[in-house]
Amino acid sequence: MSRAINLDAAAIVTQVSKRTLWRRLSDGQITREDNDEEGRTMLTFERIVPMLCVSVAPEDYELLIEAAAGDADAQNDLALLFLDADKPEIGLHFLNMAADQGNPDAMHNLSKLHIKGIGTQKDESTGLMWLAKAASFGHVIASQQITALTQARKA
Repeated sequence: MSRAINLDAAAIVTQVSKRTLWRRLSDGQITREDNDEEGRTMLTFERIVPMLCVSVAPEDYELLIEAAAGDADAQNDLALLFLDADKPEIGLHFLNMAADQGNPDAMHNLSKLHIKGIGTQKDESTGLMWLAKAASFGHVIASQQITALTQARKA
């Protein structure tokens, strides 16, 4: 059984437009799998690997497939991989997807990106909102940071 990734995710991780991916499908450079249960166009993952915009180790291929399929933990971890590879806009995309599913680690990571202005415009208010949200979802470090900020304001 071959592994597959949806067209939208393939466009994001390759930084190739969907139009170009469709063209490559038409000329046989990449191959199509059966649509997934949500009706999304699925592409053979192995044919996408050479097109990835960053080097991804084979042991991280499943992480990419799981993130594309909607796994919030995988999306958070994949975001960190893209952030380490100096692709903050892709990292931000996957962090937002994970945070929207209630992943506190992604929320905490988003807070840092917004506060530092990595991959997005620097916005401390948005960063603090994500930090508070991560804390409200039980993220221990975010909770400690919120407590420290609150105590600093009282002093």
